[in-house]
Amino acid sequence: MDKELVINVSEDITTIAYIEDQRLVEIHKEKRNKQYSVGDIYVGKVRKLMSGLNAAFIDIGYEKDAFLHYNDLGARYLTFNKYIKTAIQHPNNLEKIESLNLLQEINKFGKISEVLVPGQKILVQIIKEPISSKGPRLTTELSIAGRNIVLLPFTNKISVSQKIREKEERERLRQLIKSIKPNNFGVIIRTIAKSRRVAVLDNELRELLQKWDSMIKKLPAAEVGELVLGELDQTSALLRDIMTASFNGIYVDEKNTYLEIKDYLSNIAPDSVKILKLYTGKDNIFEHYGIDKQIKTSFGKIVNLKKGAYLIIEHTEALHVIDVNSGNRTAGKSDQQTNAHEVNQMAVDEIARQLRLRDMGGIIVVDFIDMYNAVNKNDIFNRMREKMANDRTKHSILPLTKFGLMQITRQRVRPEITYQTVEPCPVCDGTGQVQPTVLLIDEIEETLKHIVKENNFSKITLKVHPYLFSHLTKGLISTKIKWWFKYKFGLKIEKQNSYHLLEYNFFDESEKKIQF
Repeated sequence: MDKELVINVSEDITTIAYIEDQRLVEIHKEKRNKQYSVGDIYVGKVRKLMSGLNAAFIDIGYEKDAFLHYNDLGARYLTFNKYIKTAIQHPNNLEKIESLNLLQEINKFGKISEVLVPGQKILVQIIKEPISSKGPRLTTELSIAGRNIVLLPFTNKISVSQKIREKEERERLRQLIKSIKPNNFGVIIRTIAKSRRVAVLDNELRELLQKWDSMIKKLPAAEVGELVLGELDQTSALLRDIMTASFNGIYVDEKNTYLEIKDYLSNIAPDSVKILKLYTGKDNIFEHYGIDKQIKTSFGKIVNLKKGAYLIIEHTEALHVIDVNSGNRTAGKSDQQTNAHEVNQMAVDEIARQLRLRDMGGIIVVDFIDMYNAVNKNDIFNRMREKMANDRTKHSILPLTKFGLMQITRQRVRPEITYQTVEPCPVCDGTGQVQPTVLLIDEIEETLKHIVKENNFSKITLKVHPYLFSHLTKGLISTKIKWWFKYKFGLKIEKQNSYHLLEYNFFDESEKKIQF
């Protein structure tokens, strides 16, 4: 399977497209210099205890208080709390975790008021980003993720990824980690660690332990709401989690990001540096690689399948409904059940892709076309499990009911990805009213005149719809040439297929949009 990453970096957002066999399967958006990401560790303060919810609201500097449930405190919270309190108030008396005697585990059915008090400082990690009107969700059961392993303080548990199925390899990794890890540190062995040698895992373990020590040293001077250990940016985290030898291309359109990725790849996968390419083409990188078109056809309410079949996808806050329709499909077979089975098989492939692509979370109910054959129903269930095996997000799938409904639950830790697939009217921009078209060229010229007069740009680029591009650049003495002579200024005009008919924008020599 061919795998590629295409990374588009704009002024304030980085968008990452993950492609498998030329098909877009995941898309990730991240604000540059973003805070409150999954995995970030903050110093917080208990604001309020909610005994009815058995939870607390924590101030970590976000506009809304974060949420910490009793079940997310972790079994070793008493040891954790004592250690962090000492690290903040008496750092010189702090002993190493390896020599600690772990306190008893907290009561699974205890009350939040038994372990937390308002005003208390606490170290917390984000496990769910702010979504809609809700603040982040937190845990005090901290973890520090690496490429091959995840470090868990205050426990001695060693877990091996279930995707490593060979019994001998699981036992080898377990014994290997047991021989090198310090006391009172647990480890989760990730799938990518399969066949890794002891030197690689030992080096990574030391790096994670160093991160932990550096974070602890920051605590005495750290203020409430301060980030003390940040997760990798989404690009690096994605590379860490999915980078394998089967990748054959990583394309990025911004030099600084290119250099950062190159440096990161040199550490985690030196052999993969050669597949990293800096895109320098004139067209938008997503347009060049056909991603814009895939987005437009994949994010609407209706998603077309082959031969007339289609999906209808509806969203609410916590529930998503997907309806499978055969449409006007004719399979050339008299057996309606065979036709229904084939449409449902196609639907499974696309639904598994859509869940990853839109990052849909919560409860997903799929209404398949009715099938009476139990073998066909079981086939659809097994096919869905197989297609979703590559989904890194935690999920569970239930068999079809007698009414042809399948329930899928999928963990949601980030806001769902959405794209506007319908465009405003290119003439009225959705208002129902338009300016006279004869004034558009005058408007563009007035804007150009203002920009030239008020700024000292060495070069200006005007981007417009292809129709408008033709109007401005064609003819014996085009409008573009007239403006050259009139304003004595070098102007470059480019066509932009993604613009609507009357849209235009000016850009300076560094490709930054000029505000006017």
